[in-house]
Amino acid sequence: MKLPFEYIQSKAQKQEHTDEDIHAIVNQFTEGIIPDYQMSAWLMAVLQNGMTHQETLAYTHAMLYSGVQLDFSHLHGFVIDKHSTGGVGDKISLILGPILAACECYVPMLSGRGLGHTGGTMDKLESIQGYQTSLSLDTFKRNVKECGISIMGQTDDICPADKKIYALRDVTATVASNPLICGSIMSKKIAEGIQGLVLDIKVGNGAFMKTIDEAKLLGSLLTEVGELYGLKMSVHYSDMNQVLGNTAGLWCEVQESMDVLQGGGPKDVIALTKLLCKNALELAGLDNAEQKVQSVVDDGSAYEVFEKMVCAHGGSLEKSSKVPKCEIIVKAKFSGKIITMDTEQIGFAVIETGAGRKKQGDVLDMSAGIIFNKKVGDSVEKGEELCRIFGENEKKLEFAKEILLKSFIVNNEC
Repeated sequence: MKLPFEYIQSKAQKQEHTDEDIHAIVNQFTEGIIPDYQMSAWLMAVLQNGMTHQETLAYTHAMLYSGVQLDFSHLHGFVIDKHSTGGVGDKISLILGPILAACECYVPMLSGRGLGHTGGTMDKLESIQGYQTSLSLDTFKRNVKECGISIMGQTDDICPADKKIYALRDVTATVASNPLICGSIMSKKIAEGIQGLVLDIKVGNGAFMKTIDEAKLLGSLLTEVGELYGLKMSVHYSDMNQVLGNTAGLWCEVQESMDVLQGGGPKDVIALTKLLCKNALELAGLDNAEQKVQSVVDDGSAYEVFEKMVCAHGGSLEKSSKVPKCEIIVKAKFSGKIITMDTEQIGFAVIETGAGRKKQGDVLDMSAGIIFNKKVGDSVEKGEELCRIFGENEKKLEFAKEILLKSFIVNNEC
């Protein structure tokens, strides 16, 4: 058996690992043999030097078989999930999942926490009073059967290697690597026992993939791996050159999600949700997908599914309302038209409010977040409100304000 530093040295020198090497690295880190600092060095070497196609397949396989795989073949309906590569204000999973369940699909969704500058579905759900993101597999499977959907975090049973590596990547700036992204996403999704997967790959200044070419390279890799394991795949590329929706944070994003499920909400969130739902229902072989999606929103059945899922996880929407102690308004310094939003920096501003982590173990402020009044292309007057920051710690909000003031680029020559 090789020593940990040999794996680091090998990858730092751009050498290819064998399948056995990859499995050893993943398993030894999961078992605690390889410490965090050495795994961080290996992850950085992968980020800088990449992995071959075969290494990526081996890495995904090692992550998948570090735990158990679920089986939902007994359910009489299409079992499907959706995954986003990460954005700012991306709360689509909270909306899409209940809609698909209301359309008689089954959605076993294992989601993650915030990663880098992007928000995490688990963190948002935990802003709901009492919501349990850690369930036994039996409870998870029962919720999927009875509610049509269950959203929880990774367990020690399913892809435990990814659970541990994911947390390390978040705080070591080793997120934006296609092989690491592929292994993380596809190991969890294959382990869920799904039949189909809809991918929403974000592109732009607020995404890990900055260009469409980068995004398509990742999309092809994820699709190939999914199909190798028998999944029906659909890939969509969506814009992340500005915040998705009007909110970014924790409880505020849950509120916006509930608005959409009840027939309201921002147009961009509604449009993307409908498109991804349509793609999912077409994978399931259902006709009239667009009409079905609109129908379950209009008749309230999608929102009822959301309420039922929250209750099954021990949550209470009635007790979840949060009034933050502090609030700061960010005002435009110039009159003109907003031509750019630095969405990545806005993501870091969200973290500064207390809605994200700077290091492992940070306690989140569930009331923290940002509400945006302006988007790219909007006109603004000097002194007009661009956005509103809120949370428990005024000092943190002041740091966030400084970032946000630099994140809106206004053409004041209009």
